[in-house]
Amino acid sequence: MRTTPQTGSKQGTAVLIRLGVTAVVLAVAGGGVWLVAKASDPVASPTTTDIPALQVAAAQVEPGSVAPVNATLGGGATQETSPQQAQGKNLLAEWANKAAPLTGVPARALIAYGNAELAQRAAQPGCKISWATLAGIGRIESNHGQYGGAVLGADGRPSKPIIGVPLDGSAGVKAIGDTDGGRLDGDPVTDRAVGPMQFIPGTWAKWNSDGNRDGVGDPQQIDDAAYAAARYLCANGRDMSSAGGWWQGILSYNNSNEYAKKVFGLADGYAKAAQAVKVS
Repeated sequence: MRTTPQTGSKQGTAVLIRLGVTAVVLAVAGGGVWLVAKASDPVASPTTTDIPALQVAAAQVEPGSVAPVNATLGGGATQETSPQQAQGKNLLAEWANKAAPLTGVPARALIAYGNAELAQRAAQPGCKISWATLAGIGRIESNHGQYGGAVLGADGRPSKPIIGVPLDGSAGVKAIGDTDGGRLDGDPVTDRAVGPMQFIPGTWAKWNSDGNRDGVGDPQQIDDAAYAAARYLCANGRDMSSAGGWWQGILSYNNSNEYAKKVFGLADGYAKAAQAVKVS
């Protein structure tokens, strides 16, 4: 969760991985859909890419004019068979495994984004949040939990904590004093954005979410972080399927048109790439 366009200007490399998900258990609990994934050990490939937003092209679109394709797990992305209607089937894992090579997003990350969409749509149907939008944010913020060479584990946590630059008021960075005693970001002087979706500790304190139902909200855990992001984007009755609502939501996450255009291009591309996926 950045506060300026420059806070997340990061350099370096990260290893792209492909995570083989072997099973997923679906259950309805607490008014939402919650998923517990079991996965094989992640294996890093030799492929590397610059991290993260520096190499992402901004979409050529006028801010506020249109929303990206709103492919959802309750509709086109799963051929009108939603996981809510198929308890006991591994639909989300099946979808994620098939969508991963088409989108370039690790399957374990797709499970987190899909779970967040399903849970938030159950809690707030009018928001119409899409996994693809969450994936677009996750790509720019941390390359889906792989920033700085981290590997996204089967438990949904990066192999090393993802912590942003100090928000100390230096060039291009907003000054935010410490709000958590360094508990989340290890910095007792200034706040830093943390985790795959880059939440500032003060923002996490408000939107703390338990996406994997382990009883703990952890911004470094991608299920928790993605669900918190979905809740944040849906605040104030926002409709994320509308042009106005989508841009308003993304700009609330990072008040930068350039950032929003990059998320737009990614979200639209992910949604289109996954439209061909069919699940049993």
